[in-house]
Amino acid sequence: MRFQSATCLRIFQTLIRFTARSSLLRTLPPPSSSSRSATSKSMSSIPFFGSLFSSSASSNNGKKMSFPDERSPDEWRAVLNKEQFRILREKGTEPPGSGTYDKHYPSEGVYACAGCSAPLYKATHKFKSGCGWPAYYDSIPGAVTRHEDRTFGMARTEIVCSNCGGHLGHVFKGEGFPTPTDERHCVNSVSLTFSPDDRPVVAQDAAKGEDKNPESKV
Repeated sequence: MRFQSATCLRIFQTLIRFTARSSLLRTLPPPSSSSRSATSKSMSSIPFFGSLFSSSASSNNGKKMSFPDERSPDEWRAVLNKEQFRILREKGTEPPGSGTYDKHYPSEGVYACAGCSAPLYKATHKFKSGCGWPAYYDSIPGAVTRHEDRTFGMARTEIVCSNCGGHLGHVFKGEGFPTPTDERHCVNSVSLTFSPDDRPVVAQDAAKGEDKNPESKV
C-alpha cells in the first residue's frame, strides 16, 4: 500500500507541474518580430550559421588595399551581373558543386578574372580536389594577392585578383594533395572566365590590335 500511495503521489505532483507550466505558457505573449529578428542575428553571429546566411568579408586587419583597376561600386554593377557583384565585390561564396568550372579540366587555356579580365590561372594549374569548387595548385606569377581573413572566428588566407581586388576564394596548404606546391586555391567559378587560348584577349589588347592595322588608319 505504501508503494502504491507513493506512486500515486508522484503522478499527482507531475500533473500539477504540467498544468502550471501550461497555464504559464498560455499567459505569455507570442514572440514579436523584433525578437525573432534578434534571434536570427544571434544565429548569424555563430560561425557555422553565419557562413550559411551571410557573405564572408575579409578584415585584412582593417587596412584598405589599393589595386591598379579601382572602380566605384556603381561602376562595378554596370559591368557585373548580380551574382558576380555579390561574390567578386562583396566577397560572397557560391554553393559547392554549382560552379561552371568545378569539373572543367581542359588541357590548355587560361582562367581570368570575371571582373577585369586579368589572367589568373593556367589550365595546367587545375587539379581534381573533390572540394566542390575549382581547385588550382598555383597561379600565374603576381596575378593573385593573399591576405589574412579572420571572419567566422577562424584564420584563413583570402585570395583576390591583384589587378582589381575581386574576391576569388581562399588558399589552403598542407592538405596532402599530390601537387608540386601542396596548396589548393579554392576559387569561385563566378569569379572566373575561361579562354582556350594561351592568354585571354582583353579590351586593351583588342584596341592595340586595331591600332596596328594599317587599314584602320585614315
